[in-house]
Amino acid sequence: MSAPHSRTLDRDTVLCVSLAARPSNIGTRFHNYLYNELGLNYVYKAFAPADIEAAVTGIRGLPIRGAAVSMPYKEAVIPLVDVLERSAAAIDSVNTIVNDDGVLRAYNTDYQAVADLLAASSFDRAAPVAVAGSGGMAKAVVAALRDEGFTDVTVVARNVETGGALAAKYGFTHTVELGDARPTTLVNATPIGMAGGPAAEDLPFPQDAVDAAHAALDVVAMPPTTPLVRALRARGAEVISGDAVIAGQAAEQFTLYTGIVPSPDQVRAASEYSRA
Repeated sequence: MSAPHSRTLDRDTVLCVSLAARPSNIGTRFHNYLYNELGLNYVYKAFAPADIEAAVTGIRGLPIRGAAVSMPYKEAVIPLVDVLERSAAAIDSVNTIVNDDGVLRAYNTDYQAVADLLAASSFDRAAPVAVAGSGGMAKAVVAALRDEGFTDVTVVARNVETGGALAAKYGFTHTVELGDARPTTLVNATPIGMAGGPAAEDLPFPQDAVDAAHAALDVVAMPPTTPLVRALRARGAEVISGDAVIAGQAAEQFTLYTGIVPSPDQVRAASEYSRA
């Protein structure tokens, strides 16, 4: 898929950015595709900040209209913003900052994207679920699972403090390792399986657990076919992949930045272009 005809930038062009330790081109291509498609004088650029506090100060001072926030900054930016909106405050995790005339408002569109995808899925709400991870994305996932009616959830995290706190907050359980448990649904909310990372070819759960699972959700978007996704799809199991998660959360961000709700077809085209 080719990108729409690009326009010349000028002094009135509105800048939006992403802040990530390992930025990809997915968000950049997604947002810029829609800006061009809808004729908006916006541009989007990804950064790997050397100093997150200085980067957030720059959002206010330049001014930058909005910023996507990725690992490992989703919690670090909380004391740097002015207003924690409900979606971020509820899970103590930020993935979006919007600059309203110098007032930095923080949101979490990851939560809404995961909740929407779970609502549209056929995942068994009463079946056991294991969630790998206890960071910012895990917070969004666990909150969405609770709000979508899942009742038997275990947070699998080696960090006893963060994993235990996350599980307790939503009335779930925590374990350091999955052990002999074989949950029906597996959720990866860690970077395991991410291209270019140290565990790009690894599974977030033991092979026996992956072989026994009936459904999976993986938040890793690059590549969309992670080892976990590939294993489940090979058996015809229902899978929610990271490209769907990132497209949903990016569409929510786009609306926060621009005030425009893109159509489902526009979101689909932007998502396809972002991964081309």
